[in-house]
Parts: sequence; structure tokens; C-alpha cells
Amino acid sequence: MDLETQNKWDRAAKSFDFMAGIGAEKRWAPDKRELFSAMHGKILFLALGTGLDIEFFPAGQDITAIDISPKMLEIAAPRVAGYDGKIDTQAMDVHDMPFEDASFDQVYTSCTFCSVPDPVAGLRALGRVLKPGGELRMFEHTGSRFLPFKLTMNIMTPLTSRVGPDMNRTTVANVQAAGFEIKQVKNIYIDVVKTIIAENPAA
Repeated sequence: MDLETQNKWDRAAKSFDFMAGIGAEKRWAPDKRELFSAMHGKILFLALGTGLDIEFFPAGQDITAIDISPKMLEIAAPRVAGYDGKIDTQAMDVHDMPFEDASFDQVYTSCTFCSVPDPVAGLRALGRVLKPGGELRMFEHTGSRFLPFKLTMNIMTPLTSRVGPDMNRTTVANVQAAGFEIKQVKNIYIDVVKTIIAENPAA
């Protein structure tokens, strides 16, 4: 367990809903519902946080939801209890998951890989527990190739990473570097907020 990262997000837990839930969740709600609407089979949801995404999940799913922060999951508990389906929550580091190989039909992430300390290694870990041919479906904010956004994000990241996410991650390239086959990238806001759909190649 990466205790430094765990402690960072434990500290952020109390204020997370206020910081993330007022504007951003309402703004991106239609896009998240569209991405999550394809849920089926046995699902791994990475970085559940305080559970703000749960309202966008289709009913009746079988979801294993992990987060590195136990404090986040404590706050998420009422939302988990109110879900019309099964959500099993576990405090866990993506780099050290105990699941057997090929355990899941799909993996979902939501604004996650801006914060995973070693993103390519984290994505490879997801590939291990995802069945061959299984989908990785991601809602992420990333760095930009456009000035002045790129410059601003590069300047901000050393500050934001101390208390929260990196602002300049190259997540699409990281997904490819981890061995996934990109099926679709849809830009939601410029090229900063996007959905990514990828497939775990057959072994």
C-alpha cells in the first residue's frame, strides 16, 4: 500500500464533495451516464472516492469498487447502500490488487489516472485483472496539446499534485503504453476532459 498517497486522499476526503460535487458532477453528468450505461458482467470500478459517480450507474450491476483511501469509502458508504444493485467496496492500491488474473469483464475509471502515482504500471495492473477482450472505459481529465492550456497545466501540476491530481497527464498515451488497444477517444471539453474506451488484447 502506498501510504503517502493514501494519506493524501484521506486528508482530502472531508472536503472532496464540496470541491468536486457542486459544479463538475452536474456538468459532466450526461457524459458519465452515457459511458457507464454500457456496464455489464463483473465490473471493477477504480477509485470510487466518496461515491459521487454512483448516481450515474445503471441499476442492477455487480460492481467491485476500490479506493486507496478508507476515509473516502467511509463517506461513500450511504451512497453505496442506496444503490439498486451490488457494490462491494474495498480499500486497495491499484498497484497491489489481490484479484486473480482475468477476474473482470469491464474496468471503469473516473478522474482517476490524474492521481495514480505510476499510471502505466497501474494500467498494466488493470490489464492483468481484466479478461482478454474486456473493456476499459475511462472518464478522465488530462493534459492538453494546446497553448496556453498546456503551459498552464505544466506550471500548476507541481502544486496540485501535493494535495490532489496532476494536471498534465498523457493518459491516452499511457493506456497505449500499458498494452491496451484504443477503440475510441471522445473529447468532452477541448482535449482536457475526455472519455477513453480501450480493449484488453487477447493473450
